[in-house]
Formats: sequence, structure tokens, C-alpha cells
Amino acid sequence: MKLARFTVGGQPQIGVVVDDQIFPLALLVPQAPRTIREVLVAGAELRGRITAALTKATGGLSLSSVKLEAPIPDPQKYLAIGMNYADHVEEARKGGVTAPKTQIWFNKQVSCITGPFDPVDYPRVSTMVDYEAELGVVIGKRCRHVSATDAKDVIGGYFVANDVTARDWQFQSPTITLGKSFDTHGPIGPWIVTADEIADPHALDLRLYVNGTLRQNGNTRDMIYNIYAQIEHLTKVMTLEPGDLLATGTCAGVGIAGGADGMLKVGDVVRVEIASIGHIENRVVAEAAA
Repeated sequence: MKLARFTVGGQPQIGVVVDDQIFPLALLVPQAPRTIREVLVAGAELRGRITAALTKATGGLSLSSVKLEAPIPDPQKYLAIGMNYADHVEEARKGGVTAPKTQIWFNKQVSCITGPFDPVDYPRVSTMVDYEAELGVVIGKRCRHVSATDAKDVIGGYFVANDVTARDWQFQSPTITLGKSFDTHGPIGPWIVTADEIADPHALDLRLYVNGTLRQNGNTRDMIYNIYAQIEHLTKVMTLEPGDLLATGTCAGVGIAGGADGMLKVGDVVRVEIASIGHIENRVVAEAAA
């Protein structure tokens, strides 16, 4: 099931995407929650009611007639793992970056989150803006001390992410967070595909294009630490809450690996595609004057 948050006629709401239409959830199941986070928490019973309602539904809205928004706009946490694909580790090593010996996590502050087709700012204070195509995970159950064996049960769904990074700010701080957290540098979407729809999240092609040119081309099978190991590691430290977001790493082909010519510029259009999920596409724009 594809759960989307969208705006039509100035009114934000959530709905279910079927082919090129979106059906407002409030019309399908009037008693349903009003946020995707709550729908994920409600679980299989609610999804069954939604599926039954869809078999009789009419009057869906064309996707082209609505504005898709970030499906989870207000998570408590947006966490991302660094250097989690072997080919990316190798390209970083060639640039003088030492390969980590364990999982490396950082925060993307939640104020960076933006919609799947919204503009991404080129900050006035940066000269090194980069892209990273990533599979995103949304947590569906409150959890702590989850084993890798049981981790699948706490995943609510998956989304497409671009971990936009101001490299100069990243390199200034060992915590990485500032370089990862500029406003608009967290485009996600285009919707949440519920976990029951993805048989194996470690067998998905992911690609990133800049102005139509392929820059990244990988598969989630090449993660060093798979999603379940990531959740096990994180929940040793902290409670993960429904709606928390995880970005699971990027493959080779990031802009900085190509030197100055590989970095993003104002006017560039960045498209990230993940098989079985969808795509997001964002134009880089100059940050507006204060």
C-alpha cells in the first residue's frame, strides 16, 4: 500500500495511491487516523479495511492534480548511516577518508525535511553541495533492544530519500550533523510503501540522475550493514518511535568523488529512483535572501 500526504485546494490530507490516482483516506475509511504515522501504528487490521474500501472506491483524484508533500513531516528522529556500501567506502578511501570499523550514525535535523518534488536550497554559506541516493525506512512500532531477527516486525514502510549534504560544513565538524541538516536538505517520498509490499528490501535497484545523466547506480543488496542490523544497533542505544526515519546509506557515484565538476549547481535537477517504491525529483535553487 502506498500512503501519501498531499495538498489539494489548500487542504493537507493523506491518501492511498493506486496507479495514477490518489484516494483520500477520510473518504475510504472515515474513522481512520489523519496521519501516516498513526496509520502505520494501526497495522494490518486497518490496512485490511482500507483495501476492502478500495475495491468499491470511485472518484479518485489524479496524481497530477495534487501536490505531494513529505509523507512524514514531523518525525522525532531522522537518523542516517554513513559509509554503508562497499563501493562508496572505496571511492571515499581514494579521497583519503578512512573506512569505518563499525556503524557510523549521524542526525539529519528534522527541520531539513521537505517534499518529494520541492526545491532544494543551495545555501549562501556553502560551496560544496552534494547528493546521496538512499533507501529510507520509517519505523512503525515503538521499540528498544530489537534483535536483527525481529527487526522486520518494527518497520512500517519504505521511501525514497536524497541525503543532500553540504560537504564543506560536513568536513568542519566531526559530528557531521551540521553538513547534513540545512533546511530543505531532506527531500523524502514520494509516499510510504508499507513493509508488507516489499518482499526483500535488500534487493532493490537505486539510481540517481543529475539533469538526466546517471550518477549513481546500485542495489540495496550491497549494504555492508543491512537494515535489520542497523535497527538492532540503534535500539541498543535508544528507543525508536513510530514515524522515526532512517536513511540506510548511499552507493558509489557521489558528486565529491568527481571533484568540483561533480558537485551540484543552482539549476540542477536531481532525480532519485528506487525500484518498487517510486522516485523523487528536486531542483536546486539559490537560497532566498533573509
